[in-house]
Amino acid sequence: MMDLHSDAHFMGQALREARKAYAAGEVPVGAVVVWEGRVIARAWNQVETLKDATAHAEMLALTAAQESRGDWRLEKCTLYVTKEPCPMCAGAIVHCRPERVVFGCPDPKAGAAGGWINLLESNPPLNHRCEVTSGVLGEECLQLLQSFFREARERTKQERASESP
Repeated sequence: MMDLHSDAHFMGQALREARKAYAAGEVPVGAVVVWEGRVIARAWNQVETLKDATAHAEMLALTAAQESRGDWRLEKCTLYVTKEPCPMCAGAIVHCRPERVVFGCPDPKAGAAGGWINLLESNPPLNHRCEVTSGVLGEECLQLLQSFFREARERTKQERASESP
């Protein structure tokens, strides 16, 4: 039986959002914000859709959560995201002040929650620290990303082959 207040349950909700991104041809990252045991915001990457480099799932979910709460401070909230946040998203997270950030798979090259830097837990000059939990449904999150990029590489190969004389 699934605990409807567990990290795995809410990460499953974020994965549902990531699948929407995948279906739209976006990098499959999804996010949800939870307050008092319920989802108050959900979003998926829409960089290509909106033609906006800042339209990461986390950024869109944070904005929707702030609107839902009627405040820019997301204290006592938890952000669930399928991939470790990048530095831009981590910066926004620090400023919004959620209590926790839970992510699925790490991003060793560009992650800012422990990947190559940790802006969320241990950066003294910043005004807020979040508790970070990583690896929740990590394999599922990673497989979705790997599948997306594998398909994208294959499409590129096929396009190049069809352009060759």
